[in-house]
Amino acid sequence: MDKDIATPVRTRAILEKYGFSFKKSLGQNFLIDTNILKKIVSFAELTDQSGAIEIGPGIGALTEQLARISKKVVAFEIDQRLLPILADTLGPYDNVKVIHNDVLKADVKQVIGEEFPEFEDIMVVANLPYYVTTPIIMKLLEEALPIRGIVCMLQKEVADRISAQPGTKDYGSLSIAVQYYTEAETVMIVPKTVFVPQPNVDSAVIRLTRRESPAVNVKDEQFFFQVTRASFAQRRKTLLNNLTSQLPDGKQKKEEILEALKASEIEPSRRGETLSIAEFARLSNQLYPYFH
Repeated sequence: MDKDIATPVRTRAILEKYGFSFKKSLGQNFLIDTNILKKIVSFAELTDQSGAIEIGPGIGALTEQLARISKKVVAFEIDQRLLPILADTLGPYDNVKVIHNDVLKADVKQVIGEEFPEFEDIMVVANLPYYVTTPIIMKLLEEALPIRGIVCMLQKEVADRISAQPGTKDYGSLSIAVQYYTEAETVMIVPKTVFVPQPNVDSAVIRLTRRESPAVNVKDEQFFFQVTRASFAQRRKTLLNNLTSQLPDGKQKKEEILEALKASEIEPSRRGETLSIAEFARLSNQLYPYFH
């Protein structure tokens, strides 16, 4: 077995060999702690029949750990300078495919169809670039991909928002959007000292397990998310204030909004952060006819 990529010495040697310099714009921070990588992989509960999708493999530290456990790994890498490095570091593993593409622009469903035919179990496992964490997670969830879930490392602050419960300061439209599709849990906190270069913030690993069907029944998903975003537009304002100022023609439809709140048994003076996902579903279903 080859030496792990994710040690400070080997990482430095690889970077020096290729004269690689980190691009701030791509949010590149490489993990140099093998134990943490192994833990991340263990949270994904992969078997030798699983497929793994990785985003931003860097120099292959996590990819290597995934390749040792799963049947096949497909990794999306946006930075062309890393392709020859990955070809070298992942040389020993014939079950890895690196795709040079921005995952936000890629047709992930098509890639899954081509690369993982007949696979029953597919997980996304990634150390996500912090500047695009939320759009990547939302893309993966909204596109209804045939995946069991996502285990990813991201900024601790974003992890806190994703797994937050009603009534807490971190709870917001992002918590609801992710929890609508998945069960979300923060499974590990990762100190900034285990990266090169060191980020300014601590990180966390979250596990998102896809629900069989969404957490709540809504008449229209887009509108449901529009209502939740509107409700948190200004956190200190009441629901009524936020909805009238944020929904299209909300000021003209104040009476209708009050009607919908009454029918949903929600006090207009409450704030968005106090509503459960079920209450938001009731509210958006009552509001829907007035806005369509």
